[in-house]
Amino acid sequence: MIDAIAFKYRTGCPWMDLPEEFGSWKGVHNRLRKWAADGTWEKVFTALLAQADSEGDLDWVVAVDSTIVRAHQHAAGAR
Repeated sequence: MIDAIAFKYRTGCPWMDLPEEFGSWKGVHNRLRKWAADGTWEKVFTALLAQADSEGDLDWVVAVDSTIVRAHQHAAGAR
C-alpha cells in the first residue's frame, strides 16, 4: 500500500494508471484518504522525523531561491 502511494506521488501518474502489481487503484486511494483523515500519516511522519533527528540524520538546512519561488502577477496586485 505504501509503495503504491509513493509510486503515485513520485511519478505523478493519475490514480487509474497505477500498475496492477499494486492492486486496485481505488483501494489505494481510499486507504490514503482514510489514513489522512484519521491522522495516521501525521503519526508516521512524526515518528520517522523523531527517529531521524535522534540519529543525527537531519541537519535542518532550508534554502529558498527567489528565481524559483515567484508570485503570480495577480498575487502581487498587478492589474
